[in-house]
Amino acid sequence: MAKFEIELVPALSDNYVYLAHDAETGATAVIDPAEADPVLAALERKGWKLTHILNTHHHLDHIGGNAELKERFGVPIIGPRADSARIPGLDVEVGDGDTYSVGSQTATVFDTPGHTRGHIAFWFPDSDALFCGDTLFVLGCGRMFEGTPEQFWSSLTKLRSLPDSARVYCGHEYTQSNARFALSVEKDNADLQAKAQQVDALRAEGRPTVPGILGEEKKTNPFLRADVPSVQEAVGMAGQDPAVVFAEIRRRKDSF
Repeated sequence: MAKFEIELVPALSDNYVYLAHDAETGATAVIDPAEADPVLAALERKGWKLTHILNTHHHLDHIGGNAELKERFGVPIIGPRADSARIPGLDVEVGDGDTYSVGSQTATVFDTPGHTRGHIAFWFPDSDALFCGDTLFVLGCGRMFEGTPEQFWSSLTKLRSLPDSARVYCGHEYTQSNARFALSVEKDNADLQAKAQQVDALRAEGRPTVPGILGEEKKTNPFLRADVPSVQEAVGMAGQDPAVVFAEIRRRKDSF
């Protein structure tokens, strides 16, 4: 089975919207359309017709283009059951363990509360594509606006359990600042040092750092490593509950 062709669409100041095109059927989903115009331009450039809108959470910078795209193409909006009241025009509500197909590609849905209480992620295993919104960033994670540390840590470990080959399609280009913070936690992590240099080189050329590779994230992202002894020691919390360690790392990042 052919994988999705995935087009990264920059939007607003630092958002990433994604088009996922299934060549076998012609189906094309947009994931978290922050605004409509860049999506319309990308569709025209690629010669694709939109068939689905997928939302990971209710924030305006992830659903701002929904209404215009739905009206223009007459397509359904698929999003989190737990956030149905906060996503206008939601047609299909999905939650943990559900599946949803875009053409020949089928996603497993994960509930990933923490950034918001109703956040979800879409995992398309045949394309190694994880659309995780603002739960997981390359070298980082979203701010904890509505969830608890226990919820957020559980969400991250759920995503961490996916294959190393999973490509992390997250909602923002935050990687360079995330790298600086990660090095403040694990300054002696050689994998992280190498990743930070790679990130700096990409950004110097104006290139995106997304998608990330989950196997690399497991070695370098401090928010996925709150149960790793070296990380716990680095923040002075050896042997403590990983959710508590995660909360401390998140607290540090909030004021970094």
